[in-house]
Amino acid sequence: MAAARSSQGAAGVGAAKGGTRSGGSGRMTGSVRAVGRALHFPVTGTARGIRKATHAHGAGESGLGKLIELHAVNGAGDVMITVALASTVFFAVPTDEARGRVALYLAITMAPFTVLAPVIGPLLDRLPHGRRAAMAGAMFARAMLALLLSGAVVTGSLELYPAALGVLVASRSYGVVRSAVVPRLLPPRFSLVKANSRVTLGGLLATGVAAPIGAGLQALGPRYPLYGAFVIFIAGTFLSFTLPPKVDSAKGEDRALLVADEEHLHGPQLIKDKVRRPGLRTVGTAVTHALGANAALRCLSGFLIFFLAFLLREHPLTGESAAVSLGIVGVSAGAGNALGTAVGAWLKSRAPEIIIVTVVACVLGAAITAALFFGAFLVACLTAVAGFSQALAKLSLDALIQRDVPELVRTSAFARSETLLQVAWVFGGAIGIVLPLNGTLGLSVAAAIVAVGWLTTVRGLLGAARHGGPVRSRVA
Repeated sequence: MAAARSSQGAAGVGAAKGGTRSGGSGRMTGSVRAVGRALHFPVTGTARGIRKATHAHGAGESGLGKLIELHAVNGAGDVMITVALASTVFFAVPTDEARGRVALYLAITMAPFTVLAPVIGPLLDRLPHGRRAAMAGAMFARAMLALLLSGAVVTGSLELYPAALGVLVASRSYGVVRSAVVPRLLPPRFSLVKANSRVTLGGLLATGVAAPIGAGLQALGPRYPLYGAFVIFIAGTFLSFTLPPKVDSAKGEDRALLVADEEHLHGPQLIKDKVRRPGLRTVGTAVTHALGANAALRCLSGFLIFFLAFLLREHPLTGESAAVSLGIVGVSAGAGNALGTAVGAWLKSRAPEIIIVTVVACVLGAAITAALFFGAFLVACLTAVAGFSQALAKLSLDALIQRDVPELVRTSAFARSETLLQVAWVFGGAIGIVLPLNGTLGLSVAAAIVAVGWLTTVRGLLGAARHGGPVRSRVA
């Protein structure tokens, strides 16, 4: 019995010690897991929050949420390349030399792009069954070109310019395809203007996050932002193929023509009788006038980017350095653009013609005021108003295309309108680079650009608003 008690006692002591060791190990494991969860939460929590926001209101089921995320990746990659090129072509040399280098950059990249841009829309429009592959190809091309640029920005070799042209063409090609994809991914009870505003906001937010990261990488060396762009665009390449297969479907689609004969007549202008004028617009007068007004605003955007970049470097805002002056103007434009996108989503598709006429008139007034009373505050106000108006006018154009262009050719109309707007941006940038660095003169030219666009379209837009149009838009 003594032996038995001794054995049981020993077993009890051993069991107690084992239990203590097991409990200590369990507490240690639990602590490690808790620390791991705490370290991972900023990443996983942020990812879950982003996914919840992008997939809300049926966007996850329709596939629009994935497109929002893809566009955010696109914006982040583009801003990385922009930071690297701006630092190399613009900031790395004195002002006079920088102006010559940027002029050379425009001549070698923008001029060929002006020729290529009108071809991008029709070319991609002929490949409706390969939209995911086209978007992935645009991402992969920019990833490879970012690697090529990473060497060129260090050596300053001439390969920088054709590589930059390739990046520009690939970026615009993605934009055209993205515009064509959105109508295929609309959730139930979503208007096209609301869907586009969500996609645009996703890109703007990603750009705002990536810009300071790119600036930090630039501090390490000119090639590091391009390495970051390579990683981002490779991720975008794979993300493109996660879009729903219906993106590649061309069921019920046709090609839109800006000018057509009797055989190729579509939409609200459809006439069974003999066409008297061969120049009849197939997408409706409201759409063509809205496209003209948007082209004026896009031209203004390109002009302000290049003109103010050189003007503020040579003549900074009162009491500020050149870098701070450019930062103020850039933040003002970005804030205005984001606000315009948010307001566009709130307005949905109410009276898009009136919205376009109003915002272009506001920009015209701001440009005239800034030209007459040139100063730091008014320049910042002009860029903010221009960003706000450009975003809101583009969303209104989207609403008009949704309302007036038959679904049969709506995707094609988006592709072609996007191409025309990109050409307008290039043209405005070319004007900005050749003007003398005089603030009053430059902003007077800016006002003239807006005035031409507004005066030539206001009558047609107001007339279209009075007569109304075929209501095809869905309730947001």
